Amino acid sequence: MNEQQQTLWEFMHQQSDKLLMQTLQHIGLTFISLIIAVIIGLPLGIWITRRKQFSGIVLGVAGILQTIPSIALLGFMIPLLGIGAKPAIMALFLYALLPIIRNTYTGIDGVDASIKEAAQAVGMSKWQVLFKVELPLAMPVILAGIRTATVINVGVATLASYIAAGGLGEFIFGGISLNNTNMILAGAIPAACLAILFDFLLSRVQKLNFRKIRTATATTPLLLLLMASFYFIPSAYGSKLVAGFTPEFMGRQDGDLGLRKVYGLKVNPVVISDAVMYKAAYEKHLDVISGYSTDGRLKAYDLVVLGDDKKIFPPYYAAPIVREDALKQFPDLEQTLNLLSGKINDSVMTELNYRTDYLHQSPEKVAEDFLRSKSLLKPAGNGNAGIVRIGSKIFGEQYILASMYSMLIRGYTNYGVSTKTGLGGTKICFDALANNQIDFYPEYTGTGLLAILHPPAKTVDTLINDKNKTYAYVARQFEAKYNIKWLKPIGFNNSYALMMREKEARKLNIKTISDLKRYLESKD
Repeated sequence: MNEQQQTLWEFMHQQSDKLLMQTLQHIGLTFISLIIAVIIGLPLGIWITRRKQFSGIVLGVAGILQTIPSIALLGFMIPLLGIGAKPAIMALFLYALLPIIRNTYTGIDGVDASIKEAAQAVGMSKWQVLFKVELPLAMPVILAGIRTATVINVGVATLASYIAAGGLGEFIFGGISLNNTNMILAGAIPAACLAILFDFLLSRVQKLNFRKIRTATATTPLLLLLMASFYFIPSAYGSKLVAGFTPEFMGRQDGDLGLRKVYGLKVNPVVISDAVMYKAAYEKHLDVISGYSTDGRLKAYDLVVLGDDKKIFPPYYAAPIVREDALKQFPDLEQTLNLLSGKINDSVMTELNYRTDYLHQSPEKVAEDFLRSKSLLKPAGNGNAGIVRIGSKIFGEQYILASMYSMLIRGYTNYGVSTKTGLGGTKICFDALANNQIDFYPEYTGTGLLAILHPPAKTVDTLINDKNKTYAYVARQFEAKYNIKWLKPIGFNNSYALMMREKEARKLNIKTISDLKRYLESKD
């Protein structure tokens, strides 16, 4: 059944086993990190009520940790802890600290001083005052902090899939990349339900009387341990070679699905973001990864592309796609964008990507140097004839192309430019274009064919090995269905590929995907 014809319920029923596994992983990640945060945050909150001169420092550090962007924090963890559950749990723990420490401090500090004095007057020690007076009275406030931390962790845990830790983020980010609304909702709805459920249950605990709160507090560690036990490490870590695929690659016919169907390759990969995947391979956390044939990180991390000897990867020739009404609004736009046509081949694009991905040069600098080398760079005009809105996906190659197009438009027309780069996956970019939020962005013929048009399998089979037929088909269908025009191809083919570290591939004599399959079968 075509993905676009499926109802959400049908999709969730079809993926029920995977959805259950990811939900359990999500719960486990949330509560493992929460347990650690409670074990550390609660005593720390108590300590700063006794050492108030340190309260500002402790709360300030916890606050700073929570302001670090989630994906950046996960990225920082990888060199220290690798990929998988460990860095995800550490990041979630750090995010949960602030509400637990702050509410513990606020709750205990808010206990009436006269009550504490009365307890001391009847002979209670400091520890007895803490456990029999302060903590019971402060418990509703402390539980509010744990409640907040739980909801935060349920949300942030969706990002764990970026670093191969599993969870419901696999569905969400895979759906964004694949232009599959059902897949997005299949991950987002359970995540939202978990947040609502846990928030509701903890809110009920807050409303219990002191005696019942004491009982609930005693049983809470057991419940947290039970929830934490739901997490289990993906089975891929037990295989001979550890594979890591992006969420988009996992759900595509020219990805994991095609590898299984055509090659019979079953590597049980972990799901990971391409932002950290290449480095994870370089640091030997992964042995086989999905990637892009013109990615500069191939050169940077000494990776080699395995030959696609059964031809499952279609042509991915890049070209700008533009709304027809934008071409009418900006008459000089098409001619200007086509100035790049045929100017960038695979090796040139790989080198340009290398400069941004590994040498850390800015996309603007790389774009400017290239245009100057081709005598295409001109001074910017006054830009008073309207604003062209350029979009791009969230990886270096698209930033470079967006910068080139921006400079060309400014130099060859009187149009101004507004860039909306880093728009995420295919769905976000294409929806922005279709809904008149941007005027054009660079797209790939294979993505247009498989991720947007979703033609029947027979149609795909007739196109997949012919770049000209693929381009002609997507151009025709986009114009008919969406009033969007494919301009002339830029020249390079950024197709999907399987990659390994060059030294390891040479050592194991693996040159093609079929070689990889034979090697894995020999080790079973």
